[in-house]
Amino acid sequence: MDPPTQAAQRPHPGPASPRSAITEPVDRRLLALLRRAVLEHVGQERRRVHPPVVHVGVPGGVTAALTLGDQGLDHALRTDVLEAMVRQTQVAGSPTLVWLSRSGARETRDVDLAWLTAARAAAAELGRALPMVVVTRRSWLDPSTGVYRDWLRLRA
Repeated sequence: MDPPTQAAQRPHPGPASPRSAITEPVDRRLLALLRRAVLEHVGQERRRVHPPVVHVGVPGGVTAALTLGDQGLDHALRTDVLEAMVRQTQVAGSPTLVWLSRSGARETRDVDLAWLTAARAAAAELGRALPMVVVTRRSWLDPSTGVYRDWLRLRA
C-alpha cells in the first residue's frame, strides 16, 4: 500500500486586494475626475518647470498636497505620508485618488514609480483601492498600466 500523499499546500491568498490600477475602458466618473486634476494643475501652476507635488483626495473636493523637494523620503516614509494624507482626506462613499503633478512630458520617470509603489503599499495597508496617476499640463497617465489621456488644448 502506498503511503498517504499530502495534498499540495497552496498559500492562502489573503484578503482580496482592491483594484488600484486604471484599465480600459475607464469609468466616466473617473475620467471626469482625472480631467479635473489636469485642469486644476494647469490653473494653479503657471511655471513651466516646478517641483513635483503629490496630491491625495478628490480633484475639485477635499485634497491634501505635499510639494516634493529634497526631503530624501524612502519607500516607508512615502507610504506613511500617503496613508496619513488618505486618512486626512477620506470622505465616505467617495473614491480617493493619488496624483503626482509635475512638469514635463507624459513619459514615466523614477519619481513616478517611487510614488506608485508607495501608493500600492498604502492601498494594501489600508485595504482599499488607491489609484495613482501622473498629471502634466496636457495629460494624465497611470504608470502601472500605461492608460492615459492627452489633450492638445484643454478647456474648462
